[in-house]
Amino acid sequence: MTDAPPTGTNDPKALLQALYAEMAPKHLFPLWEVLAALVTPTPSSPVRPHLWHYGEARDHLLRAGDLISAEQAERRVLILENPGLPGSSSVTTSLYAGLQLILPGEVAPCHRHTQCALRFVMEGDGAFTALDGEKAVMRPFDLVLTPNWQWHDHGNTSDAPMIWLDGLDIPTVRHFAASFAERLPDGAMAHAETAPAGDTASRYGRNLRPFAGTAAARRPAHQPMFHYPYAEWRDSLAAMARVSAPDPHLGHALEFVNPADGGPVMPTIAAHVRLLPAGFATRPRRSTDAMVLVVVEGQGSARIGEQDFALAERDLIVIPSWSSLTLSAASDLVLFGYSDAAAQQKLGLYREARL
Repeated sequence: MTDAPPTGTNDPKALLQALYAEMAPKHLFPLWEVLAALVTPTPSSPVRPHLWHYGEARDHLLRAGDLISAEQAERRVLILENPGLPGSSSVTTSLYAGLQLILPGEVAPCHRHTQCALRFVMEGDGAFTALDGEKAVMRPFDLVLTPNWQWHDHGNTSDAPMIWLDGLDIPTVRHFAASFAERLPDGAMAHAETAPAGDTASRYGRNLRPFAGTAAARRPAHQPMFHYPYAEWRDSLAAMARVSAPDPHLGHALEFVNPADGGPVMPTIAAHVRLLPAGFATRPRRSTDAMVLVVVEGQGSARIGEQDFALAERDLIVIPSWSSLTLSAASDLVLFGYSDAAAQQKLGLYREARL
C-alpha cells in the first residue's frame, strides 16, 4: 500500500496515489488510468500468427494412439494452442482447434455439451459422426457439425486411422461461464440409431423441409443440416470458377450456410471455402474475426502482417484479428476456414477493410 501523503500536501499526484491505495481494498479502481488499454482505436489481440505442419502433428497424434485409447481419453485430441495464449487451450481468444484420432474399431463415447463444434476431415474414409442417432459417414474434407446440446459419438468401422480437425467455441462459452455437459446414462457408448445415414440430407438438403410439427420434422427447426460433403462444396467452387473472375481480396469464396435462416452454420462459428487459381495473389485484407485456415489442395503462401508462411496440403494456420492477410497460389489453392464472424455479426462487432 502506498504511504499516505504528508499532512497538508497539495501535490495532486500524491493525493491521487493515496486515494488509489484507499480504494483498492474495496475493489474500486480508476478507469482513467486504464481507459486507453480497454478501449483501443484498433483491435489489440495477444493471438499470434502460427502454422502447424500436418505431417508433424499427425506423427505425434499416431504415437498417442499407441498409448491411450479413445475410450480412456473420451476424445483423443491434440490441441492446437496459440503461442500467444499459453495455457489457454485456445487457438484464438474465442475459438479452439484440435486434431482428433479414431483408430479402426474404436468408438469415442457419446456425450453432449453447450459448446458448438465442427469437424473437418483431414484423413481417412468411412468413419462416422453420429448426431442424435443419425450417422454422417465421413470422407476427406467433409464438414460435419455437432451443434450445441446435440448428442454425438464417433466411430471408425474402416481399416485405417481417421483424423479430423475439431473447431469449437470453447473459449467463448468459457467467457460466459455457461458450460454444461452430459454423458449417456448407464455408461452407454453410442446413441441408439434414430435414422439411416443421409436421412437429414434427403429431408432438408434440397431446398425442402418437412412440415413443422409433423413426425417427419425430426431435426431441430433452427439447425437441420449437419453434413456438408467435400464432393458437393468442391463442385460448387469449381462451377463458380468456370463462370466468374476471382474476388481480388478473397479469390473464389463460398460460405457454408444454415438452410433454416441463410446465416452461418452455427450461432458462434462461421465456415467457408476458397479457391485461388494458380498464379493468383489476393490483395491485402483485414477483418476482426480471428480465423483458422486449412490447406485442402495445392501449395502457396500466406503473408500475415510482416510474416510469411509457406503453405502445403493439410497445413493449418491461424490469422489474428485485424491482421493484414495476403494469399498467393503457386498451384490451384483450395482452403477451408472457420472463424467467430457469426458471433461478431450478431453482436454488431464485425468489421473488415480491403486494402
